[in-house]
Amino acid sequence: MKATRSRPLAAAPVEQDEPDELEQALQALAAERVAHLVKDAARAFIRSLQIRLAPHAVSYGHWTILRVLWEHDGLSQRDLAERAGVSEATTATALKSLEAIGYVERTHLPGDKKKVHVFLSKQGRALKKKLVPLAEDVNDLSLEGISEEELETTRKVLIAMALNLARDERQAVESGKRMPSTQEVGRLASGLG
Repeated sequence: MKATRSRPLAAAPVEQDEPDELEQALQALAAERVAHLVKDAARAFIRSLQIRLAPHAVSYGHWTILRVLWEHDGLSQRDLAERAGVSEATTATALKSLEAIGYVERTHLPGDKKKVHVFLSKQGRALKKKLVPLAEDVNDLSLEGISEEELETTRKVLIAMALNLARDERQAVESGKRMPSTQEVGRLASGLG
């Protein structure tokens, strides 16, 4: 997605006698933890984009894979999973579907029978021109009524939060902890019951 807007910002909400929708939401969610607000915003972005992707037979999961491939075609399946931020199993499932649709091709490179590499088909490459504008529309829509200063502050805060949490994860790994798979967590939970 573009880092800048393709449309000018809408004017800030005008003061009214009755609280507007934003004010009502701020009042209702004033005590909500930031993690939940970020999760809710992310969910809203995903749902808005998914509505736009569906007519192209692309799910949000497919979008995350395609987006990486448009910038780094030919990655190994493992590297693709890592860059997309999803498990290898999830990536394999998405790729099977994308391959069936005709958007990607999986192959072994000569001399390397271990790694499976993923390449966009001509049809998959052409999707970029159709789908990226849809994501840009969602981004633009989300920024309506938000000033440039507010946007800059939001970017700074979100980046700082991500860096803080990445540092925490690195420290956990350095102390011998690791991220358990969903299956491992499920096994742990079933043992507690």
